[in-house]
Amino acid sequence: MVVRAHTVAFEGVEARPVEVQCALSSGLPAFTIVGLPDKAVSEARERVRAALISLGMALPAKRITINLSPANMPKEGSNFDLPIALVLMAALAIIPAEAVENTVALGELSLDGTLIPVIGALPAALTASASGRTLLCPTKCGAEAAWVTQTQVIGADSLQAVLRHYTSDAPIEPGEAEVIRNARDFSDVKGQQKAKRALEIAAAGRHHILIVGPPGSGRSMLAARLPSILPRLSPAEALDTSMIHSLAGTIKDGDLSRNAPFQEPHHTASMAAIVGGGRTAKPGQISLAHNGVLFMDEFPEFPRGVLETLRQPIETGQVVVARANAHVRYPCRFMLVAAANPCRCGHLFDAAQACGRAPTCGAEYLGKTSGPLLDRFDLRIEVPAVGLDDLETAPGGDTSAEIAARIEVARAIQVTRFEGAEARVNAEAEGNLLEEVAAPDMEGKALIRAAANRFGLTARGYHRILRVARTIADLGRSDRVERPHLAEALAYRLPAQAM
Repeated sequence: MVVRAHTVAFEGVEARPVEVQCALSSGLPAFTIVGLPDKAVSEARERVRAALISLGMALPAKRITINLSPANMPKEGSNFDLPIALVLMAALAIIPAEAVENTVALGELSLDGTLIPVIGALPAALTASASGRTLLCPTKCGAEAAWVTQTQVIGADSLQAVLRHYTSDAPIEPGEAEVIRNARDFSDVKGQQKAKRALEIAAAGRHHILIVGPPGSGRSMLAARLPSILPRLSPAEALDTSMIHSLAGTIKDGDLSRNAPFQEPHHTASMAAIVGGGRTAKPGQISLAHNGVLFMDEFPEFPRGVLETLRQPIETGQVVVARANAHVRYPCRFMLVAAANPCRCGHLFDAAQACGRAPTCGAEYLGKTSGPLLDRFDLRIEVPAVGLDDLETAPGGDTSAEIAARIEVARAIQVTRFEGAEARVNAEAEGNLLEEVAAPDMEGKALIRAAANRFGLTARGYHRILRVARTIADLGRSDRVERPHLAEALAYRLPAQAM
């Protein structure tokens, strides 16, 4: 007789269903796991054996064969411990085989039977929901998995608790996910009104923005407060984003949030860390920033190869990580916020402090970033140094709550506008859809034509200006894109012509 349980194997953000089969037969005592298991899965034999012994159960003197089907799919990780233990107990008639067959289980076992959290509980819950089964997982993964409300989630601390559940129907209810808010406020920033306005526009339409300024001008301070004005993710976006973080193992104790992710890698980060990779093709920073912000401070200091790999993901919203033993596609629709000094010393615009190579050093420093990559920034602004007088007299301006309220209104307009379309925000509109929603009036057309002739705007630059102008119009609650909206959009793009 073959007894079956169910679990998952991970392939990118997808949790592929795996059937765990157990057969007991006569012959020399042995415990074999087949179905392309890796080292961690093969070692499950000893962890399961010790966990069962801790409950007073001994494996029978028979030949035990565990098959992980489909057998041609690689199986990796320690999340197979719990389903193997379940199917063994069902084969020994300790727990009902029917109940086990209606469960998707994952979890690592310690030698005393304690269940240890594993990655991927959220996508596993989606797979369980699709098959109409219950999800069984460690308690600390329960709150994460409970975001999938279409399936029952049972969280257990130990194999003994699992045994009680199947013999006395005593499930352990998972807790609710914690929501974390950003405590930093835009009113902390003195001066820099132009930069604040540009970040408000960027957040409202999810536009890419480049901020150039000398040391101490507040670039990093402004970016650190960006999460406080970003709209909360919709339930679908939160689930989509959390699946990636679940696979990356960055969700702690099930504390999922509907706050947009904010990733800020150091400029020494490798290509694999930014784009994704490693032996098992794990998601990188651009995928962890999906539906949120990727903040890259000291932008020109990143390796040239790393920066150039951003070009395709920015356009397509997805990245393919190809390795010898894995070929995985990850979503990565993020808002890129880059900050840079104007030159290596940072004082290009201050004649009293600039080095002797100015202005050549500025062109060389920012020249590390290619023209095609610069062309992908919707807004490019220069921020001046903040003097002591500004710190003492300049008002803090609007609070994050006030800015966030305006952005919420603009995003709500975009949700209505793009209902049924692939685009969700203005930055994603393209082709006929962009021409339809962001068509300028006659005065606006004349303005943008003159700017294109004078500054040599590319077709990509022209479309990005239209998207920004549409967002500015949304913030002003205007149905049409008019000349003032285009003029402001052009002002945020043209300074970088000198870069």
